[in-house]
Parts: sequence; C-alpha cells; structure tokens
Amino acid sequence: MTASTPPHDDLIRSAARRLKGHQRRLFQAEVARALCGGNPRAAERRFRWGRDAVATGLHEASQGIRCVEDFAARGARPSEEKDPQLAADIRAIVEPCTQADPERKSPRRYTNLSAAEVLQALKDHHGYQADRLPGERTLRDIVNRMGYRLRRVQKAKPLKKLPETGAVFANVAACRTRYQGDPETLEISVDTKAKVSEGDYCRGGKMPDGFPGPDTPRPRP
Repeated sequence: MTASTPPHDDLIRSAARRLKGHQRRLFQAEVARALCGGNPRAAERRFRWGRDAVATGLHEASQGIRCVEDFAARGARPSEEKDPQLAADIRAIVEPCTQADPERKSPRRYTNLSAAEVLQALKDHHGYQADRLPGERTLRDIVNRMGYRLRRVQKAKPLKKLPETGAVFANVAACRTRYQGDPETLEISVDTKAKVSEGDYCRGGKMPDGFPGPDTPRPRP
C-alpha cells in the first residue's frame, strides 16, 4: 500500500473517528507509517489529525507501551473548585435553609431558596461584585453539584384548606363546650393528616422487630 486516492482518505478518516483513545492512536500511527513516511506533520496535513496524537501513537507502537488518558483533567474546572471561597459562602447561605429528604432515600438536601435569591444574598451579605459571580443558571448547577436541590419539599408546602374545614372545627368546638366537665365523656385527639400503612402493606410486608409475621405460627391459648 503506497498510495491512496481522496475517497480512500475519507474512508481512513471515517475509520479513525470510530476508534477511541489508544486504539485510535495506534491506527493513526499505522497509517502514518504506511502512507506518510512516519511523519506526524504529513499525517496532519493529509488526514487533518492532530500531530501530537499521531506522534504519541508512533511512540506507543515502537515502545510497546500505552499512555493512560486523563479525561477527567480535560475541560474547564468547575467554578466551586476555582473559587473555594465562593463555594464556602454559597454553602453558608443555603445550609440554614435546607431540609433533608423526608423519606431518607437519598443524601441530597433540599432548599427553598432560588438561584436568584442566592445571587442576591452573595451581593448583599458577602460583598460580591457582579463580574465575579456566575449567571443564575450556572449558579443553579453549582448548588446542585454541592449536594443541594433548589426546590421546595412537598412536606413543607402548606396544605390546601377545604371548604368543610371551618364547619369541622366549629363542630369540634361545640362538642367540646357541650361535654366539657362530663365525667362520662372521654376526649381523644387524633391527628389524621399522615397516611400510615398497616398489615401486609407496612414496611414492604416485613413486621417490626419483636412482632410475629403473618405466616409465623402463633401459640395456642
């Protein structure tokens, strides 16, 4: 294989795009040796490959080694890593207004502050200038990466008042006044807002410690 027509060059470039990392560099090095005299700059001009990648592939192929990719170090660093003081100030603002997951299904914490409110607090209480602060959408991503969720917890929302609520409490007050002081009447207060599963639907079908399960043989009286 000593020459290659332009259609074949397109085919070679397409094959290289389908490979990743070490395999792509080895393929580029093999093509460079066969068609470009082992010259990374010639491979760059002909196939529009990065000459540094071709040179690395040639070195790997000749030495029989593999260079480890450090993909995590690529790209821009997050704002909270570049500016630790900004991260500390954001945490100081958000932490007092957070609440843990009521169901304990995740370690994420929820806050009722919005990104705009956090930005305004950074300006008012910590003296940040606008040119040092990220945008509202970027700040929302920063807070999420720090383990907070910018939304109100369902449990913290006020309950919707039904039309019958006033009549129910009026009836309770009337009954309390009527039977107050009656020794034959027992007053019991019951909170019925929370839904509690019982029986086989409680705790995934598992009984609490110390209680026999539904299939456990019970002693005869």
